[in-house]
Amino acid sequence: MTGPKTNERPGTRATLRGYHMSASKARVVMNLIRNEDVNTAREILAGTTREAAGVIGKVLASAVANAVNNDGMSADELFVSAVYADEGITMKRFTPRARGRAGKILKRSCHITVIVSRLDEDRLEILRAARTAQAAASRTRRVASSRRRADQTKSLNKREAAAAEEIENEEIESDVVESEVATDVVSDDVDTTVEETVVEETSTDETVSDDATEETN
Repeated sequence: MTGPKTNERPGTRATLRGYHMSASKARVVMNLIRNEDVNTAREILAGTTREAAGVIGKVLASAVANAVNNDGMSADELFVSAVYADEGITMKRFTPRARGRAGKILKRSCHITVIVSRLDEDRLEILRAARTAQAAASRTRRVASSRRRADQTKSLNKREAAAAEEIENEEIESDVVESEVATDVVSDDVDTTVEETVVEETSTDETVSDDATEETN
């Protein structure tokens, strides 16, 4: 006994009709997300570079919105139960060829359908466990990153404090050197003044003695 027909499968669906792409091109991408949960399917479509990935992603989002708004389901508990592309109308065009012949051009289209359903309990348990482990790992990474940033900030503050202390010590040393230089200059000025005073007194004594000698004579 065969299973249910594709268009009779249970679940919430969304359909895009008459999209200008061949069904074979769309099926290449559809094979990647079939039977995957919604979040994984979105990640797969986001990392696929084919044109059909963007279109199928929009149809998948529409199916998930229908399930949430119309059927009251949770978006995190859905998976892609069925996705298929049917042949649409084919527009026939012609291009001129040699010797009066005509080349045939077939512009194909397709109807894209995405059906989402609720995961069974076993898969839900597995999915919840995986999400819990992922959240724990993410929290561990965040804690390690914050600690690393705190250690970097602490070491940076220590380096800044050491640099500021070194600058302060250099300023103190420069002030001491300047005060010593000023003291030396002052002492040199005093010595020069004393020498000049001694020379003046000596010249004065010599002048007085010369005057006294002239008066004696």
